[in-house]
Amino acid sequence: MNIVENKEFEGERPLFYLSDLSLSKIKVLNGESAIKECTNVTCTDSSFCGKYPFWHANHALIEKCVFETGGRAAIWYSHDLTMKDTLVIAPKMFRRCSGLKLENVEFTDALETLWDCTDITASHIKAVHADYIFMNSSNIEVENFELHGNYSFQNCSNVIIRNSNLETKDAFWEAKNVTVENCSISGEFLGWHSENLTLINCKIKGTQPLCYAKNLKLINCSFDEDCDLAFEYSSIDAQIKGHVTSIKNPLSGKIIVESVGEIIRDANAKAPNDCVIEVVNG
Repeated sequence: MNIVENKEFEGERPLFYLSDLSLSKIKVLNGESAIKECTNVTCTDSSFCGKYPFWHANHALIEKCVFETGGRAAIWYSHDLTMKDTLVIAPKMFRRCSGLKLENVEFTDALETLWDCTDITASHIKAVHADYIFMNSSNIEVENFELHGNYSFQNCSNVIIRNSNLETKDAFWEAKNVTVENCSISGEFLGWHSENLTLINCKIKGTQPLCYAKNLKLINCSFDEDCDLAFEYSSIDAQIKGHVTSIKNPLSGKIIVESVGEIIRDANAKAPNDCVIEVVNG
């Protein structure tokens, strides 16, 4: 085991291609690719200001660390990596990675984070300024996620999200095989062009939700008053609590709702145009 403690590094590739590496209380200063191509790495209580420190780094544990603004695009092309109790200030964290485990991680500038990644489990995560987070990623399981950022989970597949607060417009566009349970989702144009999107016990806010969706399923969900013009051109199976402001031209399936302000079926409806809408309270 290569044990490194209380040291500072800068320049190009200072720890390149090392194996069985234990890092503690180190500082990576200006430079690039400090820990590139390393295997079996444990890093604790350390900070990163240089770019691209963990590219092609496999079988790594990062714990109680800070990635400063200069440590942007820090972890790309890496496999089997666990991050715990860490603060990420830098953008563009995680790209084309697999086998990621995140626990108690805060992203303060999560722009373009977690792109093109697969096999991700995450719990107790906060992400701010998180536009396009998780884009093109797959096999994702997230719990206790606080998200502030638009265009999240675009073109994702095989996703489970539980017990989370998602403030995000244009979420789940073109996403496939997604289940969201016990969550609050706030943002317009939710789930457009999605396929096999299931929402369970969710609170939904934002105009024109869930349009152009294929095989959409809602169980015991509720809608804010600004959720108008819902379900346009969607195939749907829904049981909705409370009131929906308006429903417009769903394609097919069945909607059971306690009350609805307006059901719009106009000349722009598309075949088969046979969705059954059952209003429980008239």
